[in-house]
Amino acid sequence: MATRAKTVIVTGASQGIGAGVVRLFLERGYQVVANSRSLTKSGTFMASDHLALVDGDIGEARTAERIAETAVTRFGSIDGLVNNAGIFVSKPFTEYTRDDFTSLVSTNLEGFIYLSQLVIKRMLAQRTGGSIVTITTSLVTNPIKGFNASVAMVTKGGLDAITRSLAIEYAKDHIRVNAVAPGIVDTPMHKNNPKDFLRTFSPMGQIADVQDIAEAVLYLTEANQITGEVLHVDAGAHAGRW
Repeated sequence: MATRAKTVIVTGASQGIGAGVVRLFLERGYQVVANSRSLTKSGTFMASDHLALVDGDIGEARTAERIAETAVTRFGSIDGLVNNAGIFVSKPFTEYTRDDFTSLVSTNLEGFIYLSQLVIKRMLAQRTGGSIVTITTSLVTNPIKGFNASVAMVTKGGLDAITRSLAIEYAKDHIRVNAVAPGIVDTPMHKNNPKDFLRTFSPMGQIADVQDIAEAVLYLTEANQITGEVLHVDAGAHAGRW
């Protein structure tokens, strides 16, 4: 009997890590529901028998509802979620504004909560377990002098914390909850930053590429005995000073 293809949701899928994750999951035979604010307009992907596109702001509950509904209607199940959508605002602590904070909370925290709640409810109903993987950052455990991102870390650190909490809460249901914490990754976010400068943030003097992160996400999605893990893909930056 043929094995049913699994369905995974990927947010923030229009470019960078999210787009790389979508491509890798499709290559591995998954059915994918991809989301970003203007995914269709971006032209990054074309919808197909194995790929559904959902436009919308992940910080809005109705977007999460449409994503979950699309997964179930199109593919019949939700087996995995990759919470990749996120924004990053770097500035001195005293210069953060109310709008900065509101935007960070909306995308990074509300976007995580609304969709993860719906996904977990569906997984509980399916009784087949599942996987949630969230993209955070190595900076949560390894602040770097001169790289000011304290308020952004309130949200990213919160994601690390809720990853561990949910892993325990749903362990008996075989719903695994993990995170990937990248260091510097070669994405459009860093297109204007000199490569030599970026390498100084890596103990190995290397810049990760999108495939490095996507493969870590795939690994955690399929690693049946791993939950509550924050996997650092940062060339060792989280380990200490260099």
